[in-house]
Parts: sequence; C-alpha cells; structure tokens
Amino acid sequence: MQGSKVALITGASSGIGEATAKELLKEGFVVYGSARRVNKLDELKKLGMIPIQMDVTVEEDLVSGIRTIEEAHGGVDLLINNAGYGSYGAIEDVPLDEARRQFEVNIFGLARLTQLVLPGMRKNRWGKIVNISSIGGKIYTPFGGWYHATKHALEGLSDCLRIETAPFGIDVVVVEPGGIETEWGAISAANLEKTSAGGAYAEEATRVAKGMSEMYSSGKLSQPSLIAKVILKAVTAKKPRTRYAAGYMSGMTLTSRRLLTDRMFDSMLGSMM
Repeated sequence: MQGSKVALITGASSGIGEATAKELLKEGFVVYGSARRVNKLDELKKLGMIPIQMDVTVEEDLVSGIRTIEEAHGGVDLLINNAGYGSYGAIEDVPLDEARRQFEVNIFGLARLTQLVLPGMRKNRWGKIVNISSIGGKIYTPFGGWYHATKHALEGLSDCLRIETAPFGIDVVVVEPGGIETEWGAISAANLEKTSAGGAYAEEATRVAKGMSEMYSSGKLSQPSLIAKVILKAVTAKKPRTRYAAGYMSGMTLTSRRLLTDRMFDSMLGSMM
C-alpha cells in the first residue's frame, strides 16, 4: 500500500522531520519534504526524497507546493505537519509581533496547509494527517507561554478536525514528543535569554535558560528516530490511535499532570527547573 502513497513532511531539514523522511523512504512511500531553505534538503534528496521550498507562513509557497505534488502524483495522501519552533520568554516581555509569528508558524501555517490537502483526501475518501504537537500541549513551563499556547491550540484543533473529517475516511493523529535531542532546545533557550535575561524576570529566566541548555546537551534525551517510528506506526495502522506520546519523560510528565492539582504541578516544575 505505502508504495503508492504520497507523503508531505514540513520542516524536513532536521530533527523529527528529517528522521521521518528517512523512515518513510525506507518503507517505500513517495516522500516530499519541505523547508524554508531547500539546500538543507540535499542529503535527503540523495536518498530519494523530493524537496520543496516552503515557508509555512507564505501562502504562495503552500499553494504552489501542493499544486506541484498534485501535478506529479495526484495529491497528498499523508500530511505530516512538523514545522514549528519554540518562542520562549516572559509573557510580559515577548513582543506581540513575535507572539503572532509563533502562532503563524505553529498553528495558522499548519491549518492552511491542511485546508489545501483536504479536498484531495475527501475526493479519494482516504487520508492521514499527523500533527506534531508536544507534551507541551498538555502541560506548561515557565517562560513558554506563547509556545504552549500554540500547542494547546493544536490539540483542540486536531480533535475538532478528527471528528469533522472522519466521515470522509480521513484519520487525524496527534503525536506528543517528550524530550527529543534536536536543535529546538538550544534555539528556545537562546530566545529566552535574548527576550528576558535583562529585565524584571532576568534571574529566573537566566536560570531556566541554563537548565534548558544543559538538558538538551546532556545526552539523556530521546533521538528523533524514536518519533519517526511512532509516526510510521500511526500512518500504517488501519485504525490509528488519536494520540501517541513518546520520548524522554513523556509518560511520567503526562501522568503527573493528570494526577496532580495545578498547585502541586507548579511546585513540581519549580523543583525541576
């Protein structure tokens, strides 16, 4: 089956997106991978992936990318919405333009791309949409307000989309990674220091940024290939689960959030961070 199925992965140039492209290529999928800088996809191109230049915040990129796939292969069967980043900083400090950009990348770009692939999926009465959320879509951490807001929004958006598209044979799956060894942590920590390390929140922000940097360089985190295998499981399952959580500390963290009160969870975060 997978040999005839066409997958589109956003944010394919590194981390989870890159690992997922490799996993799907090994299984015989036709794989399109997108990135803002298409030259960063050269290694995957050598493995057989078809690169597409795509900034998920640019309408023209999204429309032309889907048109290219439709002309060459008829349409997108599997959409893996992976592109995203973490904008960290005290809610008071983060400029609203940056907060809006966080939503444009993590939510509105994803939603627009989903709108563009749905007509083809509905016509075929088959499709799978995998939204890469995070355990951050179920929990919260200090200085991650805008990032967590996008991931909480993605959880709700995905639930509604799943119900709406089910009659057309379309599955919507949420993947919630825990700690994964990617560039995400270093970029988020740098954003936090840049935004809040010099103001009223400086002492705590500096401490949290240092902790994030240490964690993401500790060697304790899970590899992106773990999430890639979870995604493969989801897209090849006849009836996939609605959610898959995997990666460092994901199970313990989500269980703690379910069992603890808000105040208890606040205290746990304080001791951890």
